[in-house]
Amino acid sequence: MTGSPGDDPNPMAPTGAGNGPAVSRREFDAIFEAVRTWGRWDPADRGAWNRVTPGHVQRATARVRSGTVVPLGLPWNTRSAPDNRGPALHHMTDLGDVEAPEPSVHKDFIAVDHHGKGVTHLDALCHVAYRGQLYGGRTAREAIDASGAHHGAVTALGPLVTKGVLLDLPAVLGSPWLEPGQAVHAEDIAAAEEALDVRIGDGDAVLLRSGRFRRRAELGPWDADAASAGLHVDAVPLLAERGIALLGGDGDSDVRPSPVPGVHSPVHALALAAMGVPLLDNLDLEALSSATAEAGRYEFLLVVAALNIPGGTGSPVNPIAVL
Repeated sequence: MTGSPGDDPNPMAPTGAGNGPAVSRREFDAIFEAVRTWGRWDPADRGAWNRVTPGHVQRATARVRSGTVVPLGLPWNTRSAPDNRGPALHHMTDLGDVEAPEPSVHKDFIAVDHHGKGVTHLDALCHVAYRGQLYGGRTAREAIDASGAHHGAVTALGPLVTKGVLLDLPAVLGSPWLEPGQAVHAEDIAAAEEALDVRIGDGDAVLLRSGRFRRRAELGPWDADAASAGLHVDAVPLLAERGIALLGGDGDSDVRPSPVPGVHSPVHALALAAMGVPLLDNLDLEALSSATAEAGRYEFLLVVAALNIPGGTGSPVNPIAVL
């Protein structure tokens, strides 16, 4: 992996180099079958969140030492940009200037198309189908209609409290960020575990920091759909073997461009449709990077609570890490 911004003659226009090696559709389908967990849990549409028991929660809360609380959500993003094509909405509906009795009241309206690159959000299992099937084998055509999802909706998940593990790749490399298009492989995860003295285990939430938002702050926005650092598909079997319950990052977990021809989001397909692992996209991990470095430990209590949206394919969230 490389991450030195000084090596890129035009850092505002990332090329996507380093996203390979390429993976054929046949190879990808073999990985899909190898990590598939269909039929393992009841209820099925909670997927890998079924791994997290009260014992996992107790062990996670026991990791809290300093009580430092770090929010991981981005600010509500109402400004159009190359990485925010559908800005969130926020406007005032009541300024409190027409009411006779006290107290005056002020109200506002918010709305968002949260799947994208501009909003921190949780992907529910119904968000992605592969070969027409959602997690567990239900067909997308059968389970999803104009009223929403009837299988794998975000309401099936409920809140998650578990151990979080930050894989801070730029900290491991001694660089400010990974360049867009840079793939993170299984061996990179293993090296990060050793360098950061962490071990991904059953029921854990794994958060991958690429340094995306530090790069954005220093160099400006770019089209993250065209090029972003993230996981190569060869990293997914390791995460499946460890039994993770949640995967997230400051991107959307997929390296882009995709190394799999004809599959634009292969990690999404493997995590959501094969493994039943929900995804957290567009986390702001910069403050958590500083807090974990200061504490000298990269494991923490993680709390994720989605909005209660019946039939929803996901939800805007503001996850909380507690050290």
